[in-house]
Amino acid sequence: MRDVRIRWALEKAKLPYRVRGVPFKDRGAEHVAHQPFAQVPWLTDGDLSIFESGAILLHLGNKSSSLLPSDPVHRNEAVEWLIAALNSVEMASVPWSIFLFYGFSTDSAEWKFFDGWVGARLDRLELVFAKREWLAGEFSVADILMSDALRLVARFDRLAKHPACREYVERATARPAFRKAHSDQIAHFAAGDKK
Repeated sequence: MRDVRIRWALEKAKLPYRVRGVPFKDRGAEHVAHQPFAQVPWLTDGDLSIFESGAILLHLGNKSSSLLPSDPVHRNEAVEWLIAALNSVEMASVPWSIFLFYGFSTDSAEWKFFDGWVGARLDRLELVFAKREWLAGEFSVADILMSDALRLVARFDRLAKHPACREYVERATARPAFRKAHSDQIAHFAAGDKK
């Protein structure tokens, strides 16, 4: 679930927050007023209601230089890479992962297309991560989003031939803010399962 991205940023920036669960089914008009696709997450900050994880991360980045660099060069890089994570990496990895989640045939032209698309993205990122620890100098919202997008690919062992990408995800997810956010997310889901 993409809410871990928001929790992670809030933990990293040490911003106070409260998580409210919503039903998986039967999301009503109030929910759709905050998130027109009836998905999660969304963030309420004062009078603002923001949906889509990338938009929320940019909003939080504007509240904390620990999430979005203040110097223009690194700030621009962070925004570029955040958008690249959504439009270049996740756009390829999500349909690819659907084949695996649903057990669709991996012996088809469609699978080969999506697997090749993901592989091409990983090949490009491998060159980037061979030269950089983080995408925009210091760890930023770009790294939160990119590493989370790559966690999906890692879940199916697709980073095995991309060691720099794998090490990048390992570095990012070893950070205390991620560990806390992920642990809290799992606990929240477990509590919801008991209801």
